Amino acid sequence: MSIAGSDCSGGAGIQADIKTFAAHGVYGMSVIVSVVAENTFRVIDMQDIEPEIIEKQIDAIFEDIDTDAVKIGMLSQSTSMKAVAHKLREYGPQNIVIDPVMIAKNGCPLMQPDSMDTLIEEILPLADLLTPNIPEAERITGLSIQTSEDMEHAAEKIAKMGAKAVLVKGGHAKGEALDILFNGEHFTYFSEERINTKNTHGTGCTYSSAIASNLALGLDLEEAVKRAKDYVTTAIRHSLPIGKGCGPTHHFYNLYQNGLQREY
Repeated sequence: MSIAGSDCSGGAGIQADIKTFAAHGVYGMSVIVSVVAENTFRVIDMQDIEPEIIEKQIDAIFEDIDTDAVKIGMLSQSTSMKAVAHKLREYGPQNIVIDPVMIAKNGCPLMQPDSMDTLIEEILPLADLLTPNIPEAERITGLSIQTSEDMEHAAEKIAKMGAKAVLVKGGHAKGEALDILFNGEHFTYFSEERINTKNTHGTGCTYSSAIASNLALGLDLEEAVKRAKDYVTTAIRHSLPIGKGCGPTHHFYNLYQNGLQREY
């Protein structure tokens, strides 16, 4: 299940999450918390869903189908965060992966600045895994992150705030695309060659959804992150040059290459 905002251009948010779930062979469900009118180069406007409807969407899923993993993305305001936190504490699902979305790829804020305390107090402690990029980790911790050691310190600090595990993503750094996982005891490095492309719209959504998919399939955390890193790297390498700005990643590259299996 994805709890996130809707991206009408299809590259990020709920749409990216559902595509990623499908690419991993798991059944995807959604709880929409915001409707965002955006494309590859700008956010035109957004409208938040009322907290009561957010809660009822979550009720609808858990009273009937349940989940093997939950991915949480964009939560724009404190009332949305409190509604999600209330229901997840009520139902207690396993494998909660939280991507603390704060800013769109084009620089538009997607989380109200006065919601940071609520994110830290209500949402962060729910995380079996929190997946901040460097700017998000800096905002959460108040630290300046320049090196891999800084990434480690930030991960440790976030873990002390309540997240069971933390993956600090190095996509905003220089050099290789290095991500560092802290599971509460030790660090694991995941590194790939940096791909020279502007078409990375929805990368964080896709990555976190891939991790959630792998956890739902029963993989342990490190293997889930490793396979998700491989998946999102392929999606970026074969990203789609559409639109006037940052195009989306290619969620179904392998399917497009190999086609559907046909059995007659």
